[in-house]
Amino acid sequence: MFRFPLPALLGLAVVFGSAAPAAARPNVLLIAADDLRADLGSYGHPEVKTPHLDALARRGVVFERAYCQQAVCNPSRASVLTGRRPDTLRVWNLQTHFRETLPDVVTLPQAFKQAGYVSIGLGKLFHNQSGPRHPPFPFADPPSWSRPPRFAEGAHWQDWVVPGDAAGPKAKVGPVQCLDVPDEAYFDGQIATAAVTVLREFASSREPFFLGVGFWKPHLPFNAPKRYWDIYDRARLAPPDPAGAPVGAPALAAHDWQELRGYGGVPKSGPLTPAQTSELRHGYLAAISFLDAQVGRVLAELERSGLAANTVVVFWSDHGFHLGEHDLWAKTSNYELDARVPLIVAAPGVARAGGRTSGLTELIDVYPTLTALAGLAADPALEGRSLVPQLRDPAGPGKPFALSQHPRPAYGAPMHMGYALREDRFRYVEWRELATGAVAARELYDHRTDPRETVNCAADPVHREAMEKLAAQLSIVAPAARR
Repeated sequence: MFRFPLPALLGLAVVFGSAAPAAARPNVLLIAADDLRADLGSYGHPEVKTPHLDALARRGVVFERAYCQQAVCNPSRASVLTGRRPDTLRVWNLQTHFRETLPDVVTLPQAFKQAGYVSIGLGKLFHNQSGPRHPPFPFADPPSWSRPPRFAEGAHWQDWVVPGDAAGPKAKVGPVQCLDVPDEAYFDGQIATAAVTVLREFASSREPFFLGVGFWKPHLPFNAPKRYWDIYDRARLAPPDPAGAPVGAPALAAHDWQELRGYGGVPKSGPLTPAQTSELRHGYLAAISFLDAQVGRVLAELERSGLAANTVVVFWSDHGFHLGEHDLWAKTSNYELDARVPLIVAAPGVARAGGRTSGLTELIDVYPTLTALAGLAADPALEGRSLVPQLRDPAGPGKPFALSQHPRPAYGAPMHMGYALREDRFRYVEWRELATGAVAARELYDHRTDPRETVNCAADPVHREAMEKLAAQLSIVAPAARR
């Protein structure tokens, strides 16, 4: 199979100057997941087994209603790591690098690097685009790191075991794989091993560090060592609920499952069989438990090395995922299942251990939160806000709304942009024509009575006043403009 090369022994790091003593500055361990919706035990999921992430949740604060800014990898990750919204970056697809539009922007790891931290990137943190680029900016973004990032590029289908062939697959194969292999047969096992090595180095050097660890799971293909599949009984797993599209939803709200349909054995159109649906849902849970075990390895080393007491840990996912709900697979929608993400922050001496906050949060809040915790100068261009008040008091208020968006078509030249405003009770969506700014369709979901988003109630006169207020708010935070 295709394998990332395991890292060689790391050399001595460059010693950076700083006005503050190293011991006074907290380290940062930023852990990212890919395509993980809020399916963790600590978020109340009834089936998933995630003991290590649940233990992290008991150490820190769980943000129960955190939202990404766009439910696809490149725009979401660029948004998190620059602290800017997709419209500010002008990044809405998988091809545009944020430095094409904002070449001098200082990313989150770069801000720590400039402040004298050793900034290390392992795994998928920015987008993992590989091959020719125009213009030629590496998506792993070398300016962000003190050393060249590792395990940062490649295609997800290359994360596949071909028995007897160490070179791995030559092209995309199936959407699931269940083999009795060690964890390091897959990328995330290798990434966890590399992270453990780096933490041991920092335990020795005691230099302040920003360590980003980006795991590739549970992104398709859903492949994990067999022991993680064996945790679950497929016959007992729940089916998609709701299985159908919301009543009254516009056609623009849906998509054609383009990502899933590219895998072998998946029909190019039409529904999956019940057996395929069950296998995929089983595989997603197995991939989550595999991810959880790798996170556990990294956190165990953080504790063993004596670094945990002075290290801020943030766990987040770039966006959610559909597993047959709403007659959708994968991401690229504006529904709750795609926009809502897990976000857990453990900040020793600051975060209230075991705290839970239901206040609305956005992933662009991660950047100003970490710089505030480290005492770095605030960047006025950041569009998020610090979550430190909620870390201290999880009962405190969150944001009045969270803003997400996605174009149509989901991939390719867009003709419409859908903006989703999630406030305490409602999710309001406007689909706008990019050429004119005109509103082509609207959606409104009442989470007080319909948390699964089964009925678009935008046309219900009962909600007319709420619609008008939400539309007015959206026109302020996302003004219509031609692109």
